[in-house]
Amino acid sequence: MESVGEFFKQVRETKGLTVDEVASKTRIRTDFVKALEDGNFAKLPDQVFAKGFVRSYARSLGLDEEDAIHRFIQSAGSFYEKQDERERLKVRQIEEDRKRQSNRKAVTIAISIAVLTLIFLLSREQSSVFRRGAAEQGSATKRTTQSAKEIPASTAREPERPTEVPKPTEMLAGAPKTTIDTLPRQEPVTSASAASRSEPETVLTASLGSDGPLAGIALNATETVVDGQLALDLEATELSWVVVQIDNGSPQESLLRPGEKAHWKGQDQFILTLGNAGGVKAELNGKPQKPFGPSGKVARDIVLRR
Repeated sequence: MESVGEFFKQVRETKGLTVDEVASKTRIRTDFVKALEDGNFAKLPDQVFAKGFVRSYARSLGLDEEDAIHRFIQSAGSFYEKQDERERLKVRQIEEDRKRQSNRKAVTIAISIAVLTLIFLLSREQSSVFRRGAAEQGSATKRTTQSAKEIPASTAREPERPTEVPKPTEMLAGAPKTTIDTLPRQEPVTSASAASRSEPETVLTASLGSDGPLAGIALNATETVVDGQLALDLEATELSWVVVQIDNGSPQESLLRPGEKAHWKGQDQFILTLGNAGGVKAELNGKPQKPFGPSGKVARDIVLRR
């Protein structure tokens, strides 16, 4: 069976009608009439409107409308089926794109929530660490303040001493278990108070009992260190409270005023605690030691050994 377009064209030409005349009679646009005759269904509107054009065209030529519709379905059926399939595919593609876009939005929202949660947890952990650090620092500062307050309290119990360092003979007065050894006359030891004296003095070593607060201390003494022994000399440049533990013995306390010196002897080591680390100079076996800290700082458990 010939196509509907060829059929319409043969009848139109047989009746001597032009395309424009048919378009005028049917009120169909000229390009649609040509497209229908040429079988170019892609230029025609949807199938419903195209069937209306076929009926009008058949009516204008005096042809059977149902036969014309049957010819149109035979000629254009496959085209419109493919067009419907393309429309369905297009709709399906649009739906799939919409779903993918929705999925991307959902994934983006989930990732954003996860990142915000992680940031919140990290900031919370950092704040917790900062608070713990601040609390520990505050606790350490409080302990340091309490220690600094305790030092004047302990030093307040020390008896008042004269500005000048007392002679060994004066220190021994009234001290229990005191033995005095007169050393051979040596070069005089000069201090700020003895600089103006013209005659040398005999240097004495006071070896106090181990139970006294100044046990084992020799003030302004110059002795020869025996091989294998340790000798510790301290000189106060500022008021300083001093605790010395010789080897494994009991700690010994002393309050040194500016210009005062102290001397200890031991075998293995000395352990110092200074109430004013920057106010004391130290020598171990005649070798100057490095500063133990700034002025006013408490220095604890300083170990000096050979």
